[in-house]
Amino acid sequence: MTETLISHIETLANYAPVWGFFLVFFFMTIESSFIPFPSEVVMIPAGFLAARGGLTFGSPVLDAIVAIAAGTIGSLAGAYINYYLAKWLGYPVLERYGKYFFLPKDKLERAQEIFRQYGPGATFVCRLLPAIRQLISIPAGLSNMKLGPFTLWTGLGAGFWVTILTVVGYTIGAHTASMSYADLVHKGKDQIGANLIYLIPTLLVGFALYVWISNRIMGKGKKVAVSG
Repeated sequence: MTETLISHIETLANYAPVWGFFLVFFFMTIESSFIPFPSEVVMIPAGFLAARGGLTFGSPVLDAIVAIAAGTIGSLAGAYINYYLAKWLGYPVLERYGKYFFLPKDKLERAQEIFRQYGPGATFVCRLLPAIRQLISIPAGLSNMKLGPFTLWTGLGAGFWVTILTVVGYTIGAHTASMSYADLVHKGKDQIGANLIYLIPTLLVGFALYVWISNRIMGKGKKVAVSG
């Protein structure tokens, strides 16, 4: 499946100077919804094209920044789709019919379990984890998580992941004379896998920060309630 998608993205790259940022937004919206779609085949080539001046503005740094913004906003849009679908349909409908829309019961239950265990902060952490990245928005919607915190934590997680992919593609584009899209995507994925030892501690620090902030806020709320 990935190889097929790579070939299509390579064809669409011919339209990158005009439609590049829209395509990034569009495909990252799909990637972040319930439709399985690897973000690597979108954001790594986007960073690569940015480094080569192959996007709209022809400025490597500006194009990379706008690509990151488009990818993050697209990820949020896809997350909103899952959030509102879950909120409106409810768990019984998703449990019964989800398998017809790439939401098998086991994955749905796993997402529910993670959200119950870690709370709203899971919407940040899970944006960097394969398989669960898209699905974590569903239990957020089922639990009626407030839209503000959902947007904040989902946006931070998605932005972090999109930036990583774009920077990998940008670095390859800046130091490689020529490379096929398939080789580009696979090399980028290999680099990310090799550096997970650095990414995971960053992820844990971010989650620990979330827990600390939440405890501080909840602690203040309890003190106010007691004093009143």
